[in-house]
Amino acid sequence: MRVMIVDDEPLARALLREYLAAHADIDIVAECVNGFEAVKAIAECKPDLVFLDIQMPKLDGFEVVELAGAATSYVFVTAFDQFALKAFDVRAIDYLLKPFSAQRFDAALAAARTARPAAAAIGAVLRDVRQHGGPLERVLIRDGSRVHVIASADIALVEAQDDYIEISAEGKRWLKHQPLAELEAQLDPARFVRVHRSYLVNLAKIARIETLSKDNHVCVLDDGRQVPLSRSGQHKLRGRLA
Repeated sequence: MRVMIVDDEPLARALLREYLAAHADIDIVAECVNGFEAVKAIAECKPDLVFLDIQMPKLDGFEVVELAGAATSYVFVTAFDQFALKAFDVRAIDYLLKPFSAQRFDAALAAARTARPAAAAIGAVLRDVRQHGGPLERVLIRDGSRVHVIASADIALVEAQDDYIEISAEGKRWLKHQPLAELEAQLDPARFVRVHRSYLVNLAKIARIETLSKDNHVCVLDDGRQVPLSRSGQHKLRGRLA
């Protein structure tokens, strides 16, 4: 079994190496100290199993899974809150709550050998945890080997484009493979408004509303871009800007 260790604490990585050494069929293919390293290493090394810390600098464990996907199995190594632990338990994605014993580690490893969580289950865990953790403060976009981290407050507009969304922020645009409704549910509803079935706007980035004709209205962003308003979107926006 090809295994990867991701943790920013040297002692935590050393403990995992010690416990893994007791299993002759384990090959540790990489160790990473932050989320950026982990995403790259997962793509390059293609491990069967990743022992993944949650609270790390740069990218946390949930963001690593979001970017790296479900091609591998994950055992979370964490001191995270009980909402997350309950979600992992229900979805059968195992976790190790620090500090943990060798016996508890062996049980997690045995579970990982016999049951690989499906992509849908991992996605469900991420959604559950984010609901308990509050609105997203940043959005991650993978572009080949690069990862763009965009502060939610900097996002001006999100536009649906088939199976993708186009995110506009700070004069730049990025494509992300995600439904618009899913990102809308993750962002702060006090800050973002769905003004059209294909558009989500940041209230702070709206300069004004213009009437083009009797039944045709647009909101104009502070960069001059015009965004069409549906009838319901117009009512929602006028209520929020009043």
